[in-house]
Amino acid sequence: MKKILSTNPRNAAALVARLALGITVFPHGAQKLLGWFGGPGFNGTMGFLNGMMHLPWIIALLVILIEFFGALFLIFGFLTRIAAFAIIVNFLGVLFSSIIHNGFFMNWGSQQNTPEGIEYFVLLFGLAIAALIAGGGAASVDAAITKKNYK
Repeated sequence: MKKILSTNPRNAAALVARLALGITVFPHGAQKLLGWFGGPGFNGTMGFLNGMMHLPWIIALLVILIEFFGALFLIFGFLTRIAAFAIIVNFLGVLFSSIIHNGFFMNWGSQQNTPEGIEYFVLLFGLAIAALIAGGGAASVDAAITKKNYK
């Protein structure tokens, strides 16, 4: 477990990557779990993921928990690599189940009801892979737990 938590406590790039990823994913999780930011909340999300998307209840539950708690873990730098991996797996599922065929661009503002492309996912995966490789970095719970001396 110590290897999973191990990180350079001076790595500011890891801090920036995990904060950017966590802050970006958190509102999605808060929409799904709590109904914040105009989201459907837990029951609405479970209904959508079980009904419209035909996901088993356990997968739907994991989507909600990963997007909410995984984002919080990244923000605090706690179990950073595990949270980053979970977010990668979660968003790979989203990408391949409903986005991949839409092309690259997000298409925001060009037309109403245009499908989103993979643009967001490229950035998300880049940040998640950086967090997966580097760990929590500076100002992380992981660094405080491992207390490894870096020079």
